[in-house]
Formats: sequence, structure tokens, C-alpha cells
Amino acid sequence: MYRKVSIGLGREIPQPQIDTYDVMEFGAVADGETDDSRAFLEAWEKACAATGYVSTLFVPHGTYLLQPVLFRGPCKSKKIRVEIWGTIVAPPTLEAWKDCDRKGWIQFKKIDGLRVGGFGQIDGRGSPWWEEFAMGFHSCNDVKLSGLRHLNPPKNHITVNGCRGVVISNVTIVAPNDSPNTDGINISLSTNVTIRDSFIGTGDDCVAINGNTSFINITGVMCGPGHGISLGDPRRGSADTVEEVHVSNCTFNGTTNGARIKTWQGGKGYARRISFKNIALIKAKNPIIIDQFYCNGKHNCKDQESAVKVSDVTYERMKGTCINKRAAAFNCSNTVSCDNIIMREVMITSQVKTFVTCNNANGIANSTVPDASYI
Repeated sequence: MYRKVSIGLGREIPQPQIDTYDVMEFGAVADGETDDSRAFLEAWEKACAATGYVSTLFVPHGTYLLQPVLFRGPCKSKKIRVEIWGTIVAPPTLEAWKDCDRKGWIQFKKIDGLRVGGFGQIDGRGSPWWEEFAMGFHSCNDVKLSGLRHLNPPKNHITVNGCRGVVISNVTIVAPNDSPNTDGINISLSTNVTIRDSFIGTGDDCVAINGNTSFINITGVMCGPGHGISLGDPRRGSADTVEEVHVSNCTFNGTTNGARIKTWQGGKGYARRISFKNIALIKAKNPIIIDQFYCNGKHNCKDQESAVKVSDVTYERMKGTCINKRAAAFNCSNTVSCDNIIMREVMITSQVKTFVTCNNANGIANSTVPDASYI
């Protein structure tokens, strides 16, 4: 597991063994047309079974066509890396796919200590018929994803589901602003997730934070185009929780929404202890939204007796411009109010006079433009 390195005076210290498995050595062609899936899976099998301290699956320069692949753990190494220097592409047409029932394209499952990075690209080619995520992490703990460029997924670019301890940094995520359901990063059933220092421009949410998530930190993200950073969306009758979500030092540039919390009527659970601080707005359409009447995007749900409880939400030092008259909307349930909504040093202007709308929301507002002292 370790090799010895001399440090002088006859002393030696152990160095961790690093095992590297190059997909080219397992038969990958890297011409962008030949299916390289088998080579990737065989290289992964060796990397996952290796007993060195660090084991690496290496993807050198070139273009690799992959069918849906599942990289499954647990693995024997303490740390396992996927180093991507080339471009990975999806098949170009429906007819080219061999496994259309798989719920995603590139998946990692039950792998702890996973590191995915490099200087390469993940290009989903935006297949209009395929409605699942491009890259997914499921039941993985202590994960780091960095450095890659993610392009044109059929649906979500990156999905984090059932994970603990995830850091996503220095990634670039790009899809056309009219592409449907192309969330940048979609998080559910996870805790202790950090997203930082990245560019996300998509046709849907830059970051979507779904039910049963906690301790999510997002900082230094440039979002736009897209639908902003969204929390919630539990279905009617479901019981979901979202808490300790903190967004800071981010920019919303030309986004449909900015800081958004959305829930359905008839849901249960809570969304609480949420903050948006030091946020720059550049021609955002709807900068601040709490919408408890969200249903399939129609925003016209009928009142129900139950609703997700929204509380302890802070908007602080949010400044910039919007293209609508309405700078903020707190559209809370008529039966379950939104409580402890705090606005401090929020200044949102437009070419016309802006205003704030409020339904059954309680809180305080200091130094805000437009005036929101009546919440």
C-alpha cells in the first residue's frame, strides 16, 4: 500500500501508493463515434478493486462516446479519483442508444471518498427525448467534483441524491436558456453540500434544492441565464424538509427568478433557517419570491388545509436591478403563514417604480427599496 521515499540521514517515510487505470489501456478508441462504455467500466472495475491508498480512473485527451454507465461502489481504496482530461459525449440519436430504460447517463453509486475532476467536458448533446440527468451521485459520502465543463444535458446537469459531504467547485455549466428542465445542480435527500466558485447558465434552476436536505452552502456562483436558486417544490400531500440553506456572494444575471422558495398547497413539513446575503442582481425578472401556491409552474393552486411551513428566512444586502415592477413577492398560504421573514439593506430598482407584494407573511424590513415595512 505504501512505497518508501528517502528523506536523508538514512530515514525513510512511507508514501501512499497511487494506482492509475487509463481507459485507453482497456480498449477505448476516443474517436467520438465508437462506443467506449465497456472500456470505462472495465477500467472502473480494476480501479475500484485496487487496494492502494489512492486509485485513479484516468480519461486522457480525446472524445469518448458513452452509453448510460453506472460506476458502482463501495471501493477498496480510501480515495478513488476519476480524472477527465478529454471530452465525454452522449450518443447523438435515439437509435444510437442501447439502454433507454436507465435513469441517467453517467452515475456514481455508493462510493465514499470520490474525487471527480480535470480539464475535460461532459457533453450530453441535449437529446430532446431523454428526460433524466447527465451526471448523478447517489448514496455517496465525502465527494468532490471540480474543474469540469458540463454542456447541454437532456435534463439535469448534475444530480446529488442521498449523499453526505459533497463539495462542487470551479465547474462551468452551460445549456441554452430555452432548454427545458436543464437544472444546473439538483440536490435531494442530502446534507452538508457546498457549491462554490462556479458559473451556471441554464434553461432552468441554476441550483435546485429539493426535499429532505440540510446544511447547503452556496457561495461565489454566477447564475444566468436560468431560473435562479430555488428551494422546495414538494408535491401535494408529501412531507418534506429543507433547512440551513445559506446563499452568499452570488450574482443573478438576467435570470427569470433570483432567490426563490416554492411549495405546493397540501404539503407538510418545513423550509426554515434560510439566508441570501451579499447578492448582486442584474436585470433579474423576479428577484425575491416565496410562492406557496406553486403547482406544475402554474402558481394557481387552490387553498388546502395544510402547507409547508416557511420561517426564518433572511435577505440581506441584496442589491441591483430587475426588469419587473415587482421586486419581491411573499405569496404565503392563507392557513399557514410565513414567519420571521427578515429583509435588511435590500435595494432593488427598475426603470419604473418597484413594489413588494405580501400575503400572510410576517417579519421585519429595514433599509429596503422598495419599501417593505408592512410585511
